Amino acid sequence: MNRLQHTFSLLKRNNRKAFVPYIMAGDGGLDNLVNRMVVLEKFGATAIELGVPFSDPVADGPTIQRAGIRALESGTSLKGIISEVAKARRVVSIPIILMTYLNPIYSFGIEAFVKEISDAGVDGCIIPDLPIEEEDIIAPNLENVEVELIRLVTPTTPMERIKLISSKGNGFLYAVTVKGITGVRNEYDAELYQFLKAVQEISLIPVLAGFGISSGEQINELTKHCDGVIVGSKIVDLFETNNLNEMEGLMSSFKQESKII
Repeated sequence: MNRLQHTFSLLKRNNRKAFVPYIMAGDGGLDNLVNRMVVLEKFGATAIELGVPFSDPVADGPTIQRAGIRALESGTSLKGIISEVAKARRVVSIPIILMTYLNPIYSFGIEAFVKEISDAGVDGCIIPDLPIEEEDIIAPNLENVEVELIRLVTPTTPMERIKLISSKGNGFLYAVTVKGITGVRNEYDAELYQFLKAVQEISLIPVLAGFGISSGEQINELTKHCDGVIVGSKIVDLFETNNLNEMEGLMSSFKQESKII
């Protein structure tokens, strides 16, 4: 049982929901990464999703794209990120999930990538442009070192496919809340809640909702229908503007409201 499995086991035992903030590694300087991760754990993050900047993202909205550009312009590399994760492991105890596209992994070398992220203390890996039909290029390698491959489903994914995808792995299932890219949304409709409810009924592992979540009201409503949320663009914006008070307020509010009734 790795850190992810252990964490979700504790949440279930204590009737709690998960809050996973996303940050772009290298945004604000790679030398600030460890400190940002420490801040997120202090504020109550369940786990941290750590983005690897990439020049041609397919799932990232404007806020995260800009963060990726800033990170690349400051010289951030996958090698450097892994090195900082290893440093973070000395002071950060919650699970760390790396989010990257296939191209950086190929450039790094699949075997080298898997070995180095495992050695650094990464617990999970999200690869949005890796379909389930092709995941054997890396999934067995990750499984061998107990790094969970986190798979995604969307509102347009057929239920039979969701059933297949959710039967794999022991981490959590990433349920995309919109038919599009990341970015702050003002509201969600009833169809989304029906989608999340259906996915949770099918899935053998916890279901976390992500994309466009930006307010305490949205978080509290979404977590009625799933096991937790992933918040990206809002967290990236708050770090960029150094608005840590609002960030702490958002996460503290979630902690108070996140108990399953």
